[in-house]
Amino acid sequence: MSIEIHPRRLSGPWDDGYALDVHTLSSVPIGPNHFRHMQFDTKRSPVGELLYQLKYRGDQSGVEPLAEVAVAFVKPIWRVDAVVPVPPSTVRKSQPVMAMADAIAAQLGVPICAGCLTKVKQTPQLKDITDYDKRKEVLAGAFAVDRTLTADRVLLLFDDLHGSGATAGHVAEILKQDGKARAVYLLTLTTK
Repeated sequence: MSIEIHPRRLSGPWDDGYALDVHTLSSVPIGPNHFRHMQFDTKRSPVGELLYQLKYRGDQSGVEPLAEVAVAFVKPIWRVDAVVPVPPSTVRKSQPVMAMADAIAAQLGVPICAGCLTKVKQTPQLKDITDYDKRKEVLAGAFAVDRTLTADRVLLLFDDLHGSGATAGHVAEILKQDGKARAVYLLTLTTK
């Protein structure tokens, strides 16, 4: 399966960063359902659709093709020592970020470093908080880093969806400052 991508550079406290594509191309309201919740006719990018199916429909069939396109994008521009998944804010039976990070690490031939970063404080879903400064406040003290796993290493920080960049930015700063990583590159599948 060949997946067309349109990479977007992401600015933040990481050394370099990209999203493989936008998530949503268009979303048009089509009226309320029988619970009076507004329904939408949503068109997503190919990457966005596969991510949506994985995250909200539990369809694992997109993991390997998404990992292949991610690795094909990463290999020519960055040499990394490990993949660090951003810890998820929502508990799911199957964690899309972990599934993708595992597949990307395997295809890159580097370890996944899930133990590099741990969530030590429960936080609300940031998509429900629109103010950037409030997001940063909520994230303060939420993560801890194991310096023995990150010091002097080049890390690929992976997340599925880039929104405001608050979480990825906070994590990148922790990996660099507390974790003493040599470099942190950010890769997300999509951006808003």
